[in-house]
Parts: sequence; structure tokens; C-alpha cells
Amino acid sequence: MIRQLIALNLRLEGFDVHTAVDGQDCLEQVREVLPEVVTLDVMMPRLDGWEAAARLKRDAETRHVKVVLITARAQETDLRRGSDIGVDAFLTKPFDPAELIRIVRDLAAASRAA
Repeated sequence: MIRQLIALNLRLEGFDVHTAVDGQDCLEQVREVLPEVVTLDVMMPRLDGWEAAARLKRDAETRHVKVVLITARAQETDLRRGSDIGVDAFLTKPFDPAELIRIVRDLAAASRAA
């Protein structure tokens, strides 16, 4: 449901959206799609958002991709862990779709400027 909500809201704002069923699927698609921004839910099967984000940021070919981590909890330890990985933004569930759009738009603009 969250994946569909995110995709719908971003498509309505004119973004080209590709979806993945889990972190592993995301990593496989990133090399083909070459996105500016990836949204990752922390809780995903096979490969969670933490590990998917870490792998994106460790890889020289994908470290430029901006990562938004979506989580039900954003405790200080979670924020620190995300910072250590290189996560670009956090969005806490439940979230306001307008906030999601603002974050993705800002990160996409920063990606293009870099």
C-alpha cells in the first residue's frame, strides 16, 4: 500500500516512477533505471531499507543516488545510523504526501545541480 501511495503521489507531480518489491529488486533496477532519488521503506522482505541504502551508498556507480528512508520510527539512533550510511532524508510514517513530494523534488534538484 505504501509503495502504491508513494508512486501515485509522485506520478501526479510529474515524476517518472519505477517501483520495486523489496530492497534486492531496488538494487537490481537502479543500474538500469539510473534514478536521481530512491525511496526505501525500512521494513522490506529479502533486503531491508537499511541494507539497500548502505549498498547504494557504498557502490561507486550508485552513491550519487539520493536516498529517502521511510520508517515508522525515527529515533535518534535511527537518524544516526542513517547519517552514517549516507541517507539523504528521512520520512516518518504516517507521512504527509506533500512532504514526500517536497523532499523528492528538493533532492532531485540537488542531484541535477551536482
